[in-house]
Amino acid sequence: MAEMLNIESKSDKKLPKPDWIRVKAPTSEGFKNTRDLMRSQKLNTVCEEAACPNIGECWSKGHATVMILGDTCTRACAFCNIKTGVPNKVDADEPHNLAVAVGQLGLQHVVITSVDRDDLEDGGANHFAQCIEYIRTTAPNTTIEILTPDFRRKDGNLEIVVKARPDVFNHNIETVPRLYQKIRPGARYFHSLNLLKKVKEQDPSIFTKSGIMVGLGETKEEVLQVMDDFRSADIDFITIGQYLQPTPNHAPVDRYVTPDEFRYYERVAKTKGFLMVSASPLTRSSYHADADFAKMRDERNKRLQPDAANDNS
Repeated sequence: MAEMLNIESKSDKKLPKPDWIRVKAPTSEGFKNTRDLMRSQKLNTVCEEAACPNIGECWSKGHATVMILGDTCTRACAFCNIKTGVPNKVDADEPHNLAVAVGQLGLQHVVITSVDRDDLEDGGANHFAQCIEYIRTTAPNTTIEILTPDFRRKDGNLEIVVKARPDVFNHNIETVPRLYQKIRPGARYFHSLNLLKKVKEQDPSIFTKSGIMVGLGETKEEVLQVMDDFRSADIDFITIGQYLQPTPNHAPVDRYVTPDEFRYYERVAKTKGFLMVSASPLTRSSYHADADFAKMRDERNKRLQPDAANDNS
């Protein structure tokens, strides 16, 4: 398998991290309880594997993004801290263990992601479907958000996941098209975009979601073009967050985007018609996912209501 790319920075000097991107180390009792539960059910989390800066806040509230299909990815994206190599055999008990953890945490909303499994004939689609089905059985009131790989060269398997009917189907575009060869070499921008478009075509009731990182060398104009591409694919929810370099072997941070620029992106995205927008330095795919899902659902319902003025006419 491909090994992590060794990407040299434009400068040997690392950019100093601004105050707005700093977070406190996790120490709460709630954090420890969530960690212990994940261990007891033998579940991996992207919170740990990807070194998410929000882990302390989320885990203290009992929120965790579970990473199924193992902890080893078959790809080597230049931004990602998840290890690359030959994955282990898929754990057949994982869907059951996940459902148990969801019940014990009392989750109203759960986020399920995975590593890329190019080694599997279905790319892991059936495993995603089983996880959704187990949770539907054991926790029918829990809404389910999935963050999937791109199922590239796995024709016909996207439909398996869509038929399981998650409430939210998320697949991250990650960056602008120009940077794909350097940042996400195993993927293709328009394939990922078309994946999300197909989800909406196959089941319009499923919310679709995608996100990008900024600070990798993209321009403002490129970010705005990605927004337009998202809307052309009928994506409901866009997330924009600051890229943080996990190790010296990963892509360097080109710049730290200011909170003002994030607010600008949020304003523009809202004018383009997204149901939900999250844009901030610490925004990540599943950050505040439960609250954001509720807001997105309410916004859709509001837009579906007939205009009050028409009702009175």
